[in-house]
Amino acid sequence: MLIAKDVMTSPVIAVGPDSTVDEVADILLSHGISAVPVIDRGALLGIVSEGDLIRRAEIGTAPQGRSGWLRFFTNNAAQAEGYVKSHSEHVIDVMTQEVATVVESTPVVEIATLLEHNRIKRVPVLRDGQVVGIVSRANLVRALVVARKGWRAPVSHDDSSIRLEIVDALRSESWPSTGSSDVTVSNGVVTFWGAYLSEQERKASLILAENTAGVRAIDDHRIPLDMTYVVV
Repeated sequence: MLIAKDVMTSPVIAVGPDSTVDEVADILLSHGISAVPVIDRGALLGIVSEGDLIRRAEIGTAPQGRSGWLRFFTNNAAQAEGYVKSHSEHVIDVMTQEVATVVESTPVVEIATLLEHNRIKRVPVLRDGQVVGIVSRANLVRALVVARKGWRAPVSHDDSSIRLEIVDALRSESWPSTGSSDVTVSNGVVTFWGAYLSEQERKASLILAENTAGVRAIDDHRIPLDMTYVVV
């Protein structure tokens, strides 16, 4: 299983707490990246991303203040904080302070879940509290490309081992209604028999077989199962 250390970008392009918004913007543009961590003597203080720089007074995108009686219903501290972030030139004021992190041994499956759940694009990698790398969505895409090249490598498999691998894979999933007796393999051609409960299940089983080493073609003879008669 791939871990953070296998896919992370290292060393990390970073800035210090005394850096300015201008310096960060120049770094993002010149290196073609979308965020930089803010580090002080190796310790992570926060991260500045493109998202932190899009609501700025200089380009007229700063949040508009409330007027008149609406001010009484708006949190004063939140308004002041918004003003600081959209007007300050200091990275320490603009950065996002609450940053999700992982360690070098974190499995990539956990990193993918973390990125998706928190709707973020990258996560710093720590070792003993020090930033040693960063894993972005781009890093995971690169890992996917490498992994798929390995899957496509020619491998010699006999029909029996191909069928066994497909049946075992189907048994490990929660969605199949196809049983082991509904799969046959001849000369690398996988044939499905019987019925399926949903089009999504049918497509998933075809992809499962397609990704099995040694499979040359797939022949599907299944028919959709009428749920009305199943319930009755």
